[in-house]
Amino acid sequence: MDADVSVIESGGRDDFFYYNDPSAQFEPVKVDRILHDGDHVELGTTVLTAHLTAGHTKGCTTWTMQITDSGRTYNIVILGGAGANTGNNLINDPRYPNQAADFVRTFRTLRTLKCDFFLGAHGSYFQLKQKYPRLQTNGLNPFLDPTGYEAYVNEREQSFRTELARQTAAQEHK
Repeated sequence: MDADVSVIESGGRDDFFYYNDPSAQFEPVKVDRILHDGDHVELGTTVLTAHLTAGHTKGCTTWTMQITDSGRTYNIVILGGAGANTGNNLINDPRYPNQAADFVRTFRTLRTLKCDFFLGAHGSYFQLKQKYPRLQTNGLNPFLDPTGYEAYVNEREQSFRTELARQTAAQEHK
């Protein structure tokens, strides 16, 4: 998304969190299309919708799409990220002063997305290692998991709110 363009084009050197970590940097690349909240990307007949879910990064993107199987339409959510990296300064980071407010908006957005199939940027978000072997059985597709999506969003929001409260209390005691 637009808010992450400088990070991609700087090879990570512009990242608010990893800017001084050479191991997190990479060869800069030129962004050829800048996406904004609500933009669509088409891959053949598949249409993905980009949703700004900032906080994890300034331009963190969650994708939604629909598929039809046996006459039924399903909503797929591919969650970009809903957690702060360990050590993030949520309330007082001059490189990302609006991070806490962005996370609050992100959780509001994630709760509005209809989800039948839950996927994500990292397999741990949606228990890929546990679910994948179950695809070989004749049972229900394990990725059809709206309750897993809701539970993940709830857990990430609670974790965020706990960390925000901890940092706010520490700041008030200074």
